[in-house]
Amino acid sequence: MGDNSAGRAFIGSFTSAGGRGIIAADVDAETGALTETGASDTVADPSYLALATDGRPVLYAVSETEDGAVAAFDVRDGTPRQLGARVPVDGASPTHLAVVAGHVLTANYGSGSVSVLPLDEDGVPDAPTAVLRHEGSGPDPDRQLGPHAHQVLPDPSGRWTLAVDLGTDSVWISAVDPATGEPAPHGETALRPGTGPRHLAFHPSGGHVYVLNELVPTLTVCRWDPERGLLEPVGETSVLPDGAAGPAYPSEVVVSHDGRWLWAANRGHDSIAVLALDGSGERPELVTTVPCGGHWPRDLALDPTGRRLYAANERSGDVTWFDIDPDTGVPHKAGSLAAPAASCVIFTRPPR
Repeated sequence: MGDNSAGRAFIGSFTSAGGRGIIAADVDAETGALTETGASDTVADPSYLALATDGRPVLYAVSETEDGAVAAFDVRDGTPRQLGARVPVDGASPTHLAVVAGHVLTANYGSGSVSVLPLDEDGVPDAPTAVLRHEGSGPDPDRQLGPHAHQVLPDPSGRWTLAVDLGTDSVWISAVDPATGEPAPHGETALRPGTGPRHLAFHPSGGHVYVLNELVPTLTVCRWDPERGLLEPVGETSVLPDGAAGPAYPSEVVVSHDGRWLWAANRGHDSIAVLALDGSGERPELVTTVPCGGHWPRDLALDPTGRRLYAANERSGDVTWFDIDPDTGVPHKAGSLAAPAASCVIFTRPPR
């Protein structure tokens, strides 16, 4: 990477829809522009990615297939290089993963479960030691006949994991064992029936959680108690303006580093919603929506500086970046990189 690099980005994509697998790109420190450096298509449908949390140059990818799997990649160079074989997760169609306390956790949409895979000394995942299965359903006969885990994340304290389940209209909470690093079921928080929760994000203070719903275009605000592992819904806010035309399927939610702004991607409406957060964190207000720069924004991500927002537009096949107005929180389109069937984008920290 040259002197002007602000680090590196990695883009996941659906190979079954023409994607190129995992694309690596340098990030320009001045403009935020992405320049591709290489790609790997050795794993089918690497739709979501996560980086090692211990500083090692290892990237993890789900394989969102019926016989779901995880793979690790060495990302020291410009092209990701697979480490070892893909490892089955004992779950179907994993859509998300996180690295937690020496383990990779996957949210398996097809089977409604969370798989726990330990990492060896090289950071490569081994076979699952546990599969946490969700139970339940929701009122939507097309989407909620059974559980559909869509995302799993650690809370900022590292003591808990939260799994968002679209099929059960709930968030499943697990306690991370401080000795082994493995999560164990702790509780379930019910949200409004039929909302179809998809992803969540934490407020920087750690005291609030914002759950983005897919089956209705709303955001559910929750209080989070990290001492007891309790999640309490306190409100719901639209992420679309009144009278917005056509169906919309929100996909991803991001909170600014300073806790002043929240952004949500709306597929169908093809927009990014901008919401202002008050000091309490409990009363988000929709400020505006802006075009996502393409079609079907599946993912949003902030760069490490927090000054730019990136949208992975799946159906138009691009990652578009935006400069964020620090006074209004409104993103302004600055450029894009072609990335067929793009599904997510993540960032390393800039080199020091």
